[in-house]
Amino acid sequence: MVSVTNDPLRKAAFSIKDEFGVEAIPFTIDLTDPAAVSMIAAFLSTKNVEADFVINNAGIFSFRELTETSEAKIACFIDLHVRATTMLSLYFARRFRQRGCGRILNMSSMSCWMPMPGLAMYTSTKAYIRVFTRSLHYELKDYGASATVAAPGGIATSLFGLPDNLMRLAVTVGAVEKPDRFADKAVKAMLKGKKQYINGFVNRLAIFFVGIAPTWLRMQVKRRLLDKGITK
Repeated sequence: MVSVTNDPLRKAAFSIKDEFGVEAIPFTIDLTDPAAVSMIAAFLSTKNVEADFVINNAGIFSFRELTETSEAKIACFIDLHVRATTMLSLYFARRFRQRGCGRILNMSSMSCWMPMPGLAMYTSTKAYIRVFTRSLHYELKDYGASATVAAPGGIATSLFGLPDNLMRLAVTVGAVEKPDRFADKAVKAMLKGKKQYINGFVNRLAIFFVGIAPTWLRMQVKRRLLDKGITK
């Protein structure tokens, strides 16, 4: 288990071991570090671990106009969503191809179909993950390995910064899905070697309607949310 947040990572690893009796090994590292992949490879080697499944789930979110976003934040989007996902997938895809087995699950977002103001970096980098993973899926298909991209709608995590009461309401009305429920379905799709997983019929239907949303509607989002200072 890999994350930049040390204490939550170790707590999660220990809880998995306590609840399920499965050894979970935490490794704290910043995936935006250019040396992250080589450090992960070295760590696995020292632990004598050979991966069968790889899940690239690390991500960041920001709701702010591009011109008001710092260059450091923009670089973080690219480093984490694009470079880290690409290089980790590359490293393990090469090993899986040689072994003739292995599964990769990369996390995109339903927003990858949504060119929306305030989400330029998030949606564009998530779109990259989807297209990249779909392409990798076809490249691995003849070698007994696979790459699956998950493109969820809203998930009840801290990523969007919703207050607890609003998050509970969103789950109740079905606007977002609990992470354990989504993770279960996404992992099952990966194990089956599927190329893509989108949770829920409503989300699949929404892709079409979001794609044809007129410019005036997108501008209303900008003016009502971004221009009124509802940013993070």
